[in-house]
Amino acid sequence: GPVTTGKAWLEMIHRYLATGVGVLILVTAVASWLAPRRLISPWWATATLVWVCIQGAFGALTVTMKLFPAIVTLHLMGGVVLLALLCVKAVRHTQAVRGVQPAVLAAPLRLGVLVTGALVALQVVLGGWVSTNYAVLACTTFPTCQGSWWPVMDFAQGFQLWRPLGLLQDGSHISFAGLTAIHYAHRLVAYGVLLALAWLAWRLHRATALRLQARWLAG
Repeated sequence: GPVTTGKAWLEMIHRYLATGVGVLILVTAVASWLAPRRLISPWWATATLVWVCIQGAFGALTVTMKLFPAIVTLHLMGGVVLLALLCVKAVRHTQAVRGVQPAVLAAPLRLGVLVTGALVALQVVLGGWVSTNYAVLACTTFPTCQGSWWPVMDFAQGFQLWRPLGLLQDGSHISFAGLTAIHYAHRLVAYGVLLALAWLAWRLHRATALRLQARWLAG
């Protein structure tokens, strides 16, 4: 379709912000190697710099491959990984400055944190898949979809991953049942994520050192 000024503004603001973030990460990486007293390993900053370059490449592919759903979703996940890398650096730096040791978790609780994190990551991927396939309006009611608790869905079409936007690998158009499957899968996993986060917040609250984090998680 024709170029929309509003969309162009959104895309360009995103590019300028991304460039600013990249410059800050570059400065952080250089400073971490030049610092006379290294509080955390400079390899974290270096890994973050490499990753933001990869993320920029996926941003370019998002445009040149014309919103190819798998590429756009990978670009989203790259942004989440970048956020995680920055958070690790921020937390480790704060702990080093304050002289605070990381909280020690029992093995079952540590496993629970990892499993819950994986579920949240899966939910982010599914949310991205809903967005990149324009499947948001496949269900316009909640908690039912199209007046049913289990609407007509085609998961084989919905989760055919490597295909152009709106099409299947054979060139035919994706069906409405395929779009419904994409949307409803996102909802179903959301229920599991909600339960997992509630359980994790409760368990972390029992660990005295992590009660503040547990309250944030519960919120």
